[in-house]
Amino acid sequence: MGSNGTASQTSAVAPPPSQGRLITVLSIDGGGIRGLIPTTIIACLEDKLQELDGPEAMIADYFDVIAGTSTGALITAMLAAPDDNKRPLFAAKDIRQFYLENGPKIFPQRKIGFLKPVANLLSMMRGPKYDGAFLHDKIKSLTHDVRIANTVTNVVMPAFDVRCLQPVIFSTYEALKDPLKNAHLSDICISTAAAPTYFPAHYFRTEGPEGKSREFHLVDGGVAANNPTMVAISMLTKEVLRHNPDFKPVEYGNFLIISVGTGSPKQAEMYTAPKCAKWGLLRWLYDGGFTPLIDIFSHASADMVDIHAQVLFEALRCEKNYLRIQDDSLVGPTSSVDIATKENMEALIGIGAELLKKPVARVNIDTGVYESVPGMGTNEQALECFARKLSDELKLRKKNFDSY
Repeated sequence: MGSNGTASQTSAVAPPPSQGRLITVLSIDGGGIRGLIPTTIIACLEDKLQELDGPEAMIADYFDVIAGTSTGALITAMLAAPDDNKRPLFAAKDIRQFYLENGPKIFPQRKIGFLKPVANLLSMMRGPKYDGAFLHDKIKSLTHDVRIANTVTNVVMPAFDVRCLQPVIFSTYEALKDPLKNAHLSDICISTAAAPTYFPAHYFRTEGPEGKSREFHLVDGGVAANNPTMVAISMLTKEVLRHNPDFKPVEYGNFLIISVGTGSPKQAEMYTAPKCAKWGLLRWLYDGGFTPLIDIFSHASADMVDIHAQVLFEALRCEKNYLRIQDDSLVGPTSSVDIATKENMEALIGIGAELLKKPVARVNIDTGVYESVPGMGTNEQALECFARKLSDELKLRKKNFDSY
């Protein structure tokens, strides 16, 4: 429920959290073409909201912040960038088709042959696997000159600056305060999708008043926060500490968070210690079409955030306000971030659909295995419950805002 402008019931900018009881967050992991999994989950949530509030309801109407990394940032942009009527650019159900149409052009598949592994390795030694030209052009054509301060609800998108060797967090909140952080949405999406070895790093600069400027030398936000849930919570808490009038004094119990992953292959036993013990630099960077070092970093980053959030919400006795939907059983091509064949993309959509039928699960800190949570039903049932909470929150805010 965005607060980056004048509140209006006919736009996606709904009354701020101070008019209700909750602070609402949607978080979407990085994962390349596996973004098809969260698109299926989020489309289901939007369907539930439309059943409650009518066909015009869209995801951005209900969340104070949408956070996304890499492919999650692209989904975030499509959910939050404004169209000509200041409404979200895409309905959630339409994002899947975007991936199906453009995935094969973003990740063009090389012809299969017995020399393919050697050719791929040599290609990676020369430069990124993909030049990113189509992806860059497509993002720019979608978002035009929209800057992050102009999204229909607040967004948070992490990237990593290789020149400064530190994360850079782009957010609507920061952009409204600092013109030098008010970058074009296209530059941010290109940057946070620039996974090392897959796409080239992205350079751009922003201009501010009095001739000030800032340079950015960025790669994939997954290097720092492949799961951006805690980044979103931190940015919101920062606004509370700044005494942003949109927020009352906040406790974590006031957060309602839906965090959607792009699937994990870790339980498929892709790698073992005896196997990895023999690897040198090249095998860590390329192994049978996968990039083990990047995979390990991104999954470790995402799971650490999940564990942190899970323990935090349990400790504060509000675990029912935190929903993590993640699949940990990907095998073969579906575990890759860039196999964009029709067959694999349809398989990923199927995984998302099956994930809705699976019980709500949380990661076991000791084993890393996702275990079902008693009493919470399936992921689809949990989304239905969260949809009711989101709908009730929006109605409460509108009622309080009208009588304010």
